[in-house]
Amino acid sequence: MKKFFQEIKADIKFKSAGPGQKLTDTAGEKVPRERQSQQVTKQSRQGPTNEAQMAAAAALARLEQKQPRSRGPTSQDSIRNQVKKELQAEATVSGNAETSGANAFTAKEEGSSNLSVSGVYFTCPFTGATLRKDQRDAHIKEAINKHSKKDPVAASIMKIHTFNRDREKVKLGVDTIAKYLDNIHLHPEEEKYRKIKLQNKVFQERINCLEGANEFFEAIGFEKMTLPIPEQDTSEDYYVLSKEALAEVEKLEQHKVTLQTSEPVRAQLNRQRRVFKPSPLAAQFDLPGDFFNLTAEELKREQKQRADAVERLSVLRTKAMREKEEQREMRKYTYTLLRVRFPDGHILQGTFYARERLSTLYTFVREALQDDWLPFELLPAGGHKLLDENLAFNECGLVPSALLTFTWDTGVLEDIKASGAKQSPGILKPELLATVENLA
Repeated sequence: MKKFFQEIKADIKFKSAGPGQKLTDTAGEKVPRERQSQQVTKQSRQGPTNEAQMAAAAALARLEQKQPRSRGPTSQDSIRNQVKKELQAEATVSGNAETSGANAFTAKEEGSSNLSVSGVYFTCPFTGATLRKDQRDAHIKEAINKHSKKDPVAASIMKIHTFNRDREKVKLGVDTIAKYLDNIHLHPEEEKYRKIKLQNKVFQERINCLEGANEFFEAIGFEKMTLPIPEQDTSEDYYVLSKEALAEVEKLEQHKVTLQTSEPVRAQLNRQRRVFKPSPLAAQFDLPGDFFNLTAEELKREQKQRADAVERLSVLRTKAMREKEEQREMRKYTYTLLRVRFPDGHILQGTFYARERLSTLYTFVREALQDDWLPFELLPAGGHKLLDENLAFNECGLVPSALLTFTWDTGVLEDIKASGAKQSPGILKPELLATVENLA
């Protein structure tokens, strides 16, 4: 059969090759004039009419408006230029539209009625007041200053750890203060240890630069005095421990331990817990600008990363390189909005830090359950299990928003049925269901 089809193809090709030529004919012999005239007659075509030319020009103009002419095959230079244009266009858009897994979200300005959450809010640990991001630092500072009247030692310690952002300088200053107090505690009879020269280089570079440090010395019993220098006509300023404080030298050791073990006072992130009725919009997120705002340093890093992206996209990358870049991309978010959909369709929503652990989400969900003793699982888009609760949200790709599905542990449910025990008819606590809302 194969040979049969080959013969048919050869015959068709031979017949379509045109008229033959004798071997005795010369190569330069011309075709008869009659045959030439017939060919010219066949090849001649009538030109298009004016109406056809106008219609073609209009169609060509419309085509060029819709789609610019391409320059032919795409090269690395054209890819690089195209990526650069796309990144520049993306940078000019104030509300970036991105996707995280199967969850689509958009960033909108505050004040929009369709936002999934109105913003990021915090709770003051002193007053319990709800604060915006731009209010928290000033409110905390005011609360600590007011606390100075009640407990000046505790307030000064909070100032040292809270008002000074450079943690390395704080640690160095605290360790230096601890040495001063250790010398007094170990050698209470030595007068030289009860005086601290304020113009001392170590004191100036490590302690005096810390906000709240001078208040701490004065609160624990040091008094500022100007003392003469022996055999000189000048004097210098000192912190001198008072006799009352020296009589209770054990308290200095307590103050030292408190200073070393204290942490900065921070406003607590308000979870803004909300419960929604079943809705097909559960996977859609409209986030405010608080979830995307970057500091000046972060903006510089972002700009450099975008410039580097032009070069990265034009070269081949390994899987490890791509995963590392994805992780770096996830770290730029500070907060994440998470939703959990339950078997009855209700949706639980809360705000979290992007670097918080999965265990905080499990605790957040467990606090909302009627049967809070039953084990459960939370499945993100794709249905894979989150096995390690010590992982952060940004390490799992759950930023800046995500929808997770709640499922009971099937093995435990079967044991409950086998034992004849009954599970609560509802999943969420009644007080939460009383606040249920419609998801806009």
